[in-house]
Amino acid sequence: MSYDRLTASNAAVLFVDHQTGLANGVTTQTPVDFLNNVKALVTIAQIYKLPTVVTTSAHDGPNGPIMPAVEQGLPDATIVHRPGEINAFDNADFAAAVKKTGRKKLLIAGISTEVCLAFASLSAKAEGYDVYAVLDASGTWSKLVEDAAIARMVQAGVVPMTWVGVGAELLHDWRSETGLAHGKLMGDYLPFAGNNTTAFFAAKGQK
Repeated sequence: MSYDRLTASNAAVLFVDHQTGLANGVTTQTPVDFLNNVKALVTIAQIYKLPTVVTTSAHDGPNGPIMPAVEQGLPDATIVHRPGEINAFDNADFAAAVKKTGRKKLLIAGISTEVCLAFASLSAKAEGYDVYAVLDASGTWSKLVEDAAIARMVQAGVVPMTWVGVGAELLHDWRSETGLAHGKLMGDYLPFAGNNTTAFFAAKGQK
């Protein structure tokens, strides 16, 4: 096993079916925690200028429109509305949009974990991408269901991650030009860590 790091120049983000109706079914996290984690991943995409593709399933039906945190937070993202395909990669426009990013490493989050996230992750892996499932920006209705989905993805070579790990790997060094923005990210979405970074930057005479 090799360790090929995530960077701002090799990664893209995919948000699969982050829709208001589907979000109502997430019980593997509290609604507050889930929204916090989705917003954190959105902010990471902003800070590191990662190409982003957002896709929906039947957005004009009960699945609902894109979550405001995603749509408003990523106004430049490519959006693909799928008319019926369950696996996002079965939609030619979505597959083309992902390819167009030019990135080999895909950070994927989805609702629900065992369908929208897992199917897209498995297909992306089969297409030769390096796939990272961002689990805390994903969710479903049952811990058992989620565990089974994670096991299936890991067995196929998908790497499980959380937004904190994703962000830290992209940051690489607090002295980088994104250090201040990343410190604010931590303060906004992981307060105890934000307190630490605030103290660090205060000691450096920065705000």
